[in-house]
Amino acid sequence: MAEYTKPPLDEGLYTLTDEDLAFIKAQTGIEDPNVLKQHIIAVQTKAHNLYSHRCIRSFSFTRTKISTLPAYQHVLALGRQGGILLDLGCCFGTDIRKAAADGFPVEKLIASDLRPGFWNLGHELFQTSPETFPIAFLAGDALDPKFLEPSAPLVSTSEITSAAPSLSSVTSLTPLRGHVSSIHISSVFHLFFEPEQLQLARALGGLLSPAPGSIIFGSHVGRPTKGFNKDGFCSGGHHMFCHSPETWREMWDEVFPKGTIKVEAALRKKQNSVDLQDGGGIMTWSVMRV
Repeated sequence: MAEYTKPPLDEGLYTLTDEDLAFIKAQTGIEDPNVLKQHIIAVQTKAHNLYSHRCIRSFSFTRTKISTLPAYQHVLALGRQGGILLDLGCCFGTDIRKAAADGFPVEKLIASDLRPGFWNLGHELFQTSPETFPIAFLAGDALDPKFLEPSAPLVSTSEITSAAPSLSSVTSLTPLRGHVSSIHISSVFHLFFEPEQLQLARALGGLLSPAPGSIIFGSHVGRPTKGFNKDGFCSGGHHMFCHSPETWREMWDEVFPKGTIKVEAALRKKQNSVDLQDGGGIMTWSVMRV
């Protein structure tokens, strides 16, 4: 088994698509590309010292992944209908800022991450404050029952006995049970082993609204066949456990009652990979209530 060593930061990994560059320029107000690059690298260095996630080293936090997912326009439509969007594992909050910029009502957005330091660095990166960007944020572990109490998915809207609380007032995710119309979670599931992935899926299933069209969606590393990616390490030093699209669908069928969801999952090769066997691929997916 290969041994994991944390690689140093590499400025050569800095690349931005035209769309992401335009988004960050608009959000930060920094127009000069060189000044913007140095600003991003300065924040990256602070984040890497806080916790050396691979997504920090690869500048993944500069990319608006949410808007590249097939479900995104559907999610924006849910926002226009008054739905709540939760961005779980939000890191700097880039994706939820993209949703806000695209018209999702700010008072219906909530972000959560295990490390509040990343959210604070998001304010530094985008040159905002809790006052100028007042989206609700909760620090916590979705696998901790004190933060998100496990519960079975609701079957119908008649089971919801109270109105959704104000997002700015909640101190854990538990009060949002059955009230969340959209849950975005990218680059998170592959951080855990198979039992924890199922545990996390069950936790999210309890949060999701039972209304048709409610959706959990995201992306992470997958494989053509379920198993460990021997060439891929998590930041914690262990190999990634990866589902295939088929076993991913099977997992969600364990979470929700039969016939209540539609699961879509597709695998594409990673950038610079020869094929899907070369370090796995990126799985984009959605779980929609029907």
